[in-house]
Amino acid sequence: MKVVFVGPTVPDARKLAGAAFAVRPPAMQGDILRAIRAGGTVIGLVDGNFEHVAPVWHKEILFALSQGVQIFGAASMGALRAAECASFGMIGVGEIFRRYAAGELADDSDVALLHAPAELGYAPLTVPLVNVHATLARLRQSGSITAGDAARIEAAARQIFYKRRTWAAIVADADLQTDGDRAALAARLHQGLVDQKRVDALELFEMVRAQPDELRGGRPNWEFNSTSMWKVLLNQPQT
Repeated sequence: MKVVFVGPTVPDARKLAGAAFAVRPPAMQGDILRAIRAGGTVIGLVDGNFEHVAPVWHKEILFALSQGVQIFGAASMGALRAAECASFGMIGVGEIFRRYAAGELADDSDVALLHAPAELGYAPLTVPLVNVHATLARLRQSGSITAGDAARIEAAARQIFYKRRTWAAIVADADLQTDGDRAALAARLHQGLVDQKRVDALELFEMVRAQPDELRGGRPNWEFNSTSMWKVLLNQPQT
């Protein structure tokens, strides 16, 4: 069984997945273990819960890898965990993973955003920093914005809590070289959005789609060690 954990990064994931893989909500601690117990052989991690619940635990990723399960990560929590677990065999996908792996990104807040609940389709309500960065890079390349203003806008975005980081809030706080029509600038940024998180997640979808639905043969060159905390998770009721 192939499983991908995804929510606000690709709200239309179920439609895009078709019969290629099962779509699960953003992962929290224990979800990868539950997917393995349900027969998962290939797992894609895109989105994860982290604020009011325990996030995906590195230990369950390592356990999955030790059992021959392939795990891919991209775009959001998946990119962060892939950078942290790459040396153990987790496969990172996309530009955001590359930036975490290279040390250009370090904080989980770089991919965080406020979004609507599942009942409303996970609609994104704020802009994650990685998309701010990608959008400004595209506008700089096209000459639509100066390098100086792009740097000032990104700096302003970094100072705003992710739950209120809209283009309007970013532009309002930015120390721009010229104080022109800020509403028009915010609209231009919104219209020119580069959704790097979605781009990377769709690349992960294709990689998961291409994998055979089977466990990998052989053993990793490291040993998985059980701990008291791991035994607690193993013994929790599986729903």
